[in-house]
Amino acid sequence: MSISRVETDRLILRKFADNDMEALYFLLKDEEVNTFLPWFPVKNLEETKVFYEKRFADREYSFAICLREDNHPIGYVTVDTDDSYDMGYALRREFWHRGIVTEACRALVEQLKQDKIPYITATHDRNNPGSGSIMRRIGMKYCYSYEEQWQPKDLLVTFRMYQLNLDGQEDRVYWKYWNRYDIHFIEKDI
Repeated sequence: MSISRVETDRLILRKFADNDMEALYFLLKDEEVNTFLPWFPVKNLEETKVFYEKRFADREYSFAICLREDNHPIGYVTVDTDDSYDMGYALRREFWHRGIVTEACRALVEQLKQDKIPYITATHDRNNPGSGSIMRRIGMKYCYSYEEQWQPKDLLVTFRMYQLNLDGQEDRVYWKYWNRYDIHFIEKDI
């Protein structure tokens, strides 16, 4: 069963609509917001629509993050449905440091539990510790780090991989990134 809306005290998580493209463009064009995301900022509304079709349209767990007061998108949260169950998120800068992404992620995690998704993973660039803080606040545990020549930006990045098991199998670790990249290690004091 596909869910199209999740609500919290402050937020509405809902599917993007055609009339949300300008709001999505506002988010995706911001260079600072997109610094640690795996794509370059979009340049116009047409690139935004292509991005939407490729990354959000027809994805089961792809939601606009909206404030309840106006139901206008200020960010997004997604979880892939491949074997990684990778979670990703972004938020407009003027809404940073208010706990909005943490609240959105927690709400989505509750939905994933109901839908019997076994676990989620998420990675963040070691140079973006704020993203790791969100992962820890929603209960994710650091598992390992790995180096990747990140495309399309062609940067050498050390990623930290976090996981949250939703089905009670606490010892499960998603090893795919560890096995894929030659340089991998476990950092202390994370």
